[in-house]
Amino acid sequence: MERAKRSAAALDRAGRDADAAPSFPRDGVEALHEAGLLTAFAPRESGGAALTKAQRADALMDALRIVGRADLSLGRIFEGHVNALALFDWYGSAAQKAELATRLVEGRVYGVWATEPAPGVRITVDDALEGAKSFATGAGEIDYAIVTAARDETRRLVIAPAKDAPRADVSGWTVRGMRATMSGRYDLSGLAVAPDMLLGGPGDYDLEPRFTGGAWRFAAVQLGGVERILTLMREALNKAAREDPLVRSQFGAAVVAARSAYLWVREAGLRSESEAPDANSFALMTRGVVERAGLDVIELASRAVGTRAFFTGGDLDRFCRDLGLYLRQAAPDHARDRAAAAWLERDCWGAGDELW
Repeated sequence: MERAKRSAAALDRAGRDADAAPSFPRDGVEALHEAGLLTAFAPRESGGAALTKAQRADALMDALRIVGRADLSLGRIFEGHVNALALFDWYGSAAQKAELATRLVEGRVYGVWATEPAPGVRITVDDALEGAKSFATGAGEIDYAIVTAARDETRRLVIAPAKDAPRADVSGWTVRGMRATMSGRYDLSGLAVAPDMLLGGPGDYDLEPRFTGGAWRFAAVQLGGVERILTLMREALNKAAREDPLVRSQFGAAVVAARSAYLWVREAGLRSESEAPDANSFALMTRGVVERAGLDVIELASRAVGTRAFFTGGDLDRFCRDLGLYLRQAAPDHARDRAAAAWLERDCWGAGDELW
C-alpha cells in the first residue's frame, strides 16, 4: 500500500524514539492517522475503502507488514486497531458505525483486549463492568478498547473508553522487547455499560473462522519484522563478509525463510478474509511458519553480523528484541498440532491441488 510506504520513514523515526524512552509511540500513531491508515480498513459505512475481499487481504497484508518493518510495537498497536475495525464491520449497528466514522476522522485509536487475570471481567446485574484486563496493549493510551466481558456464562463485546490514566498500570511491563506497546493492566471496574456500548450479540467474538483465522494479521506484522531484520543484515555485511561463502550461505538461508513466510501469510490472508474452508487450519499453520522464520532469521543475522548486532540503540538489536518477544504468542505448539491434525485428514492447501 503506497500510503504505508510513504509513511515508513516517519514511522521508523517514531519507533526509535518510543523504544529509547520507552513510551507509547504517539508520533507513530499520528503518522498512521495522517496517512489515512486508521480509517482505510474500517467498514465502508465508517469511511473505509471499498475493497473486494481479495483486495482487502492484499492491501491489509501490505499495510501490516510495512508498519511492522518500521516499528513492531506500532505494528502491534495498528493490528489491534484493525482487529477492532473488523469487529465493528461484522457486528456493529448502523449507529455504532456512524459513531466510529466520527471518531476515526478525529484520529481515535482502538484496540481489542481479551486477556485477563482470574476471575475475569464480567457485566454485573447493575450493568457495570467488574474486573481488569492484563497485557492490554496501549493501556491508558489508546482511545477505546473492545473488551470481552462475561454475562450469563457467555462472552459479550463491550466498547470501553481506554484512555483513563488512573485505571492503567504499566509498571509491570518491564520487558526487553516491544516496550513501546505499554501493555499493562487496565481496571474496568465500575464502568457503566450503556446499551450502545454492547457490540454484537452473546458469543459473537468466538465465532469461527473469524476468531482463529484472524491470527494471520499478527503474523503479517511479525513478517514485517522478519523482512526488516533481513534488510538490516544485508546492510551490515561489508565487502569481506559478502565475499565469504559461509556468510553468503547464512544470508541465503535468511532470504529463503523470509520469502517462504511471505507466501504462507499471503495465502492465509486471502483464505481468512474470504472465510474460506480450512481458513483456520491455514492460519494456525502460518503462525508456526512465521515463528520458525523469525527465530531462524534472528539467529542467522546475529551469526553473520556478529557483535555489532547487539549494540544498544542499533536497529538490528531493537528488531531482534522486539520480534523475539512478539513471536511468543499463546500456545504455538498446540496451534501447530491442531493444524497438523487437520492436514492429516485432508490436504488443506485447497481444491484442485491436493496431494492426498
